[in-house]
Amino acid sequence: MNVTKNIHAFLWMDPMTNNANTYFIDAEKKILVDPGHYHAFGHVRDDLSRLSLSPEDIDLVIITHAHPDHMEAIRIFLPFSTLIAFSQIELEFIRRVAPHYGAEMGLSDFDPQILLQEGELNADGTLINVLHTPGHSPGSICLYLPDTKVLISGDVIFNQGIGRTDLPGGSGEELKQSIKRLSLLDAEYLLPGHGDIVSGRDYVRANFDTIERLWFPYL
Repeated sequence: MNVTKNIHAFLWMDPMTNNANTYFIDAEKKILVDPGHYHAFGHVRDDLSRLSLSPEDIDLVIITHAHPDHMEAIRIFLPFSTLIAFSQIELEFIRRVAPHYGAEMGLSDFDPQILLQEGELNADGTLINVLHTPGHSPGSICLYLPDTKVLISGDVIFNQGIGRTDLPGGSGEELKQSIKRLSLLDAEYLLPGHGDIVSGRDYVRANFDTIERLWFPYL
């Protein structure tokens, strides 16, 4: 589905398989965010095909965090010239606590070409603000596109929900602070890692308010 003129959402709606939503930015550089599980990549391939594209056409893959349901399918892109962008903090955490994590996903010698830190990423004219938003994982990042007021939130915040904090490196207090920070953005679209998109500034604002009222007491 089209979110804006050049941003497409490949939503995962099958309740039988845990897999992430994937987002495609169709600009001078073709950018894919969170390609998902390797075995479930077919739906992304199909959605790209409807746009007359294939995985080989993707210039850059950005991973919001290191859980397999978001990143395992980067195996698809290894034979191509596609660049992989990954949080430096997340990579350091993985190498410290789970050095064989990549190999277990079929990603031996995983070495992203781009290590992301807090700040602005300019991909040939596509401006992306990279925000370090720990809580769900230590190096989770969210992506804010100021030109379209789109917030890609990974597993930090969903439509009416929040990311879990009971996995390695999770922190309820950090997640709360990350969500508070995101709530200050001028976002018209909230594109979460799972579930439905939230469209419209008022609805995005209301979703943050609901999260703070219903979920913050448990963090």
